[in-house]
Amino acid sequence: MSPVPPPTSPTESTESIEFTESAEFAGKVALVTGAARGVGKETVALLHARGARVVAVDVRPDLKSLPDEFPGVLTMNGDITREETASRAVRAAVDAFGGLDILVNNAGRTLNRPVTETTAEDWDTLMAVNARGSFFFAREAFRAMKARGGGSIVSTGSYTCTVALPEGAAYSASKGALAQLTKVLAVEGGPLGIRANIVAAGVIETDFLDSFRSDSRAYLASFADAHPLGRVAHPGEIAEVLCFLASPRAAFVTGAVVAADGGITAV
Repeated sequence: MSPVPPPTSPTESTESIEFTESAEFAGKVALVTGAARGVGKETVALLHARGARVVAVDVRPDLKSLPDEFPGVLTMNGDITREETASRAVRAAVDAFGGLDILVNNAGRTLNRPVTETTAEDWDTLMAVNARGSFFFAREAFRAMKARGGGSIVSTGSYTCTVALPEGAAYSASKGALAQLTKVLAVEGGPLGIRANIVAAGVIETDFLDSFRSDSRAYLASFADAHPLGRVAHPGEIAEVLCFLASPRAAFVTGAVVAADGGITAV
């Protein structure tokens, strides 16, 4: 069934509106953080393929190759923990494309360490990326979307938004903070037409851990048995959920923690 946008008035029918998935983001401007690899890159690919103009942000130098794969995508290198990065990225979207409709807060870091071995630096680093940086981008996006008359903020969270991860004190706390930020954005944004949601993802097979494990993908894939589906997620599967929540198909969804965890929290 082809998705359709919501009626603009209670009496308007959508039966005559042609709206295909390939064009569902036509005329929309999106900003994606953590865009160079994994879920972020897959999200850029989907948004671009479905008609959005995209600003892609990442600290990794390989970000610069994205326009070769996705013509028209605007890239910006920057550290999301710096307030100025968020301001600069949103300003780039407004200057280049005229506004901002969608923010995908995807950049993040993880850490597995017993609570007694978790240092103040560990805690501050995880909070800076997963909570503080996402807050900066959400705040700046919120301002631009308010001027635009509405928008959608979607964040990549974790099943640890709702359940504990042993040896994950800093990570779980940071993702819990992101979930609560999402709910506040939804409450404040509702009257302004701004929706906010978070995807509570299960384990995803990416190079997310490559900064401290050379076998990142294989290690993450080893958690398959923890999920009732018997496997971990592919990045594109999480990107699909992020894009759904950003789309008109989710027009009445806001303040939600949407599980895309292979059933891991059902156990």
